[in-house]
Amino acid sequence: MPVYEYECTKCNEQFEVMQKITDDPLTKCSSCGGELKKLITNTSFVLKGSGWYVTDYPSADRKKAMETKKPATAGKDSKSEKKPDTKKKAVNA
Repeated sequence: MPVYEYECTKCNEQFEVMQKITDDPLTKCSSCGGELKKLITNTSFVLKGSGWYVTDYPSADRKKAMETKKPATAGKDSKSEKKPDTKKKAVNA
């Protein structure tokens, strides 16, 4: 539920109220009976990260693809090692 901030024009009291978006705004100060005005304030949350869902929350397949695109580190041997072929060849009968 959103939090709204109000200020009384008579006693200058400021307060916050949790209200539904569909609720009517408050109009009367509970302390002095003066008129209330709704204040516009900054949001209470901050969006962080690069801002792109695909880079911040990639799927497992995307993570694997991103790992293969990274350049090799300086300490590793850049020559590729050949692995023995373990696949069985089909024998024609």
